[in-house]
Amino acid sequence: MPTPPPVPGPAVLHAPRDRQARVATWAAFLVQGLCFATLLTHVIDLQHRFGLSDDDLLLVLLLVPVIAGAGSAVAAPLAARYGSGPVLRISQVGVCVIVALTGWNDRLAGLYVLSAVFGLFVGAVDAAMNMQAVAVERRYGMSVLTGFHAVWSVGSMLGAGFNSAFSALGIGLGWSFTVPVLIGAAISVAALPRLYDRDGERATASEAPTAARVPWRPIIPLCLAMAFLYVGDAAVSNYSTFYMQNALSAGGWLVPFAYLLYQAAMLLARVPGDLAVRRYGPAPVVRAGAVIAAAGTFGVVVAPNVLVAVLAFGLIGVGLSIIAPQSFSAAGRLGAGAETAIARVNMFNYVGFLVGAAVVGTVNDTLGPRIAFVPAAVLVALIVALARGFQPEVEPGLLDGPVRT
Repeated sequence: MPTPPPVPGPAVLHAPRDRQARVATWAAFLVQGLCFATLLTHVIDLQHRFGLSDDDLLLVLLLVPVIAGAGSAVAAPLAARYGSGPVLRISQVGVCVIVALTGWNDRLAGLYVLSAVFGLFVGAVDAAMNMQAVAVERRYGMSVLTGFHAVWSVGSMLGAGFNSAFSALGIGLGWSFTVPVLIGAAISVAALPRLYDRDGERATASEAPTAARVPWRPIIPLCLAMAFLYVGDAAVSNYSTFYMQNALSAGGWLVPFAYLLYQAAMLLARVPGDLAVRRYGPAPVVRAGAVIAAAGTFGVVVAPNVLVAVLAFGLIGVGLSIIAPQSFSAAGRLGAGAETAIARVNMFNYVGFLVGAAVVGTVNDTLGPRIAFVPAAVLVALIVALARGFQPEVEPGLLDGPVRT
């Protein structure tokens, strides 16, 4: 049966302060998607600039999620003490600065340093912005979290679109990195002061804002689903451009177009996603999404031409669209100590991305870009078996005790 909606906080629903926090959180997701896509869709450009082998590039790609996991872990105690708002404001500006610097950097050592710092900031942003999104959802008393991830997809599409446009116009790599993130930084600085502060965020919780021990048992299905989801996402994010070039001999603006359509399909599916969750509950929606995403990933493996491949990438976007936001939403329903639960689930984002980059990269090097997507398809399909965990039943008193991260 569908899970009941989150319990609203004690204040009046949809008050001006709540609407301000919702808009500010939308802005955070938009800027994060913009920055992330700006960097990822330039992976091949960075490889060419530094003359990196595929193995060297893989090392750079793996560095980011490893450090991002640490950033997410650090964000949990900081958010518990100071609120997720300050953590988000500082770390998101850091992301913007690092992405811009990456476009102008011409030293290999600098690339490794910037990638590590990017990972630290991006991990903190991912955790903190989802903490704010959960707080908004609690206040509204119904599923709204998928909408925030839809805005992330808008930002990601903008980042990929900027790359395609700048590539067609022959604009240099430095400006191609800098222009989008300057826009993002301006949005972030203007909007993020309206996030919930520490007291406002805690006031949205359905339980008293006391410290809590967060057990692993109810969040293990969420963590595994998040990891498997991001194996699929890593395959698309890191290797869709390689696939388009090497498996289908696409060139020019078509190379980043697969990722652009992947994000566009994800956006279109996320727009009605909250309505679907309210009607059917999170578990059936997650289960259906896993089936669609697995079918799309297998479609990439067998695609005979560019059109079929692009449509298959779109199916992956539709299927994966709902899983991440519902993972965070389910973690947020665990009550007091949700900061730790959300941060833990977010860490498996990077576990999945790390495994995906490593496995897909290795298979790509040994068996080719088509077969590289097979492991991703298998793991995404396993989410079907985990969907029941998106409607966990938490026993009263389960979350009592001291904080343990």
